[in-house]
Amino acid sequence: QVQLVESGGGLVQAGGSLRLSCAASGLTLSRYDMAWFRQAPGKEREFVGGIRWSGRSTDYADSVKGRFTIARDNAKNTVSLQMNSLKPEDTAVYLCAARWLTKNVYEYWGQGTQITVSS
Repeated sequence: QVQLVESGGGLVQAGGSLRLSCAASGLTLSRYDMAWFRQAPGKEREFVGGIRWSGRSTDYADSVKGRFTIARDNAKNTVSLQMNSLKPEDTAVYLCAARWLTKNVYEYWGQGTQITVSS
């Protein structure tokens, strides 16, 4: 059974930093592309950043480029999202997702962790 469990969420002031972690079990992480998504109240889920199975390629939403960094440790089956210079508009539930390296759709999702950025 595949499980993705996020941690590290919380309340932070604007301009601050947080680091999210996603612990994966039930799969071999090195065969999966990983990504972070977020969903704010009343808004659709949006892509935040992704990292290929090898770790050699990353991609970010324009809204977070230069502020967020995604990384992975395949040996530890974990993925992280370092978030700097946080803004109130970053407030959302952040979810970790996984997809098999040859697929286009993310098939496994975590339950999410809440990030609240106060102004």
